Amino acid sequence: MKIVLGAALLLLVVIAAVTWRSGLGSEPEPEPPVDLAASEAPVELTAEYVLRDDGRTRGSADAPITLIEYSDFTCGFCQKFFHETWPRLQSTYIETGKIRFLYRDFPRSNGGPGLQLALAARCAGAQGKYWPMHDRLFARPGASGAADLREHAKAIGLNGPAFAACMQEARDTVAVFRDRAEGNTLGFRGTPGFILLKTKGPDRPAPIAMPGAFPYDVFAEQIDQLLAAPAAKGGKRDG
Repeated sequence: MKIVLGAALLLLVVIAAVTWRSGLGSEPEPEPPVDLAASEAPVELTAEYVLRDDGRTRGSADAPITLIEYSDFTCGFCQKFFHETWPRLQSTYIETGKIRFLYRDFPRSNGGPGLQLALAARCAGAQGKYWPMHDRLFARPGASGAADLREHAKAIGLNGPAFAACMQEARDTVAVFRDRAEGNTLGFRGTPGFILLKTKGPDRPAPIAMPGAFPYDVFAEQIDQLLAAPAAKGGKRDG
């Protein structure tokens, strides 16, 4: 299946006004001029590209719904989502096979801790431990210096020299900013941002864009509506 999402994005159901008014979304930080042409060229957002499994995936590949997060490890509202909303989503929907979760990088600056932590998670991923590093970085905000990263690597059992070489080479920088370009193309200008869409089943409603750290109940309402979509043609939803 090759569905080009560019036009479909015009049909996104955007839940935005409440978020920006209540301060649950973060405005992007001012960025210095930098040549990111190679990594932030326009991206053709096919379904295959947006839903790609590059190792930063949680949940069953057969889940009927996919939730994609565009995030920054240094973002306070991203940390709020991780601590307050993510555990409930994980136990209720991911671990029960209802949602597949994908993580995408969206560093708010072109350098500094946001980029370094994104690279650290990817370097851990090169050793098969992306999620242990991801969770540790969000669980310990502010621990982003070189010594902190070495300690993180040691704590999750990484090969220290290999991790250090990966960080020194910054080999994943282009990939990090391509994630951000993808998020920008989807309309996100701050973090966190989420795309929620049905990927299995006969009925495929328009994707839902959620720009901000919404509380669990808002996610649950949207997810339950998508899960009930095949039975919703008569105007009713389960539950």
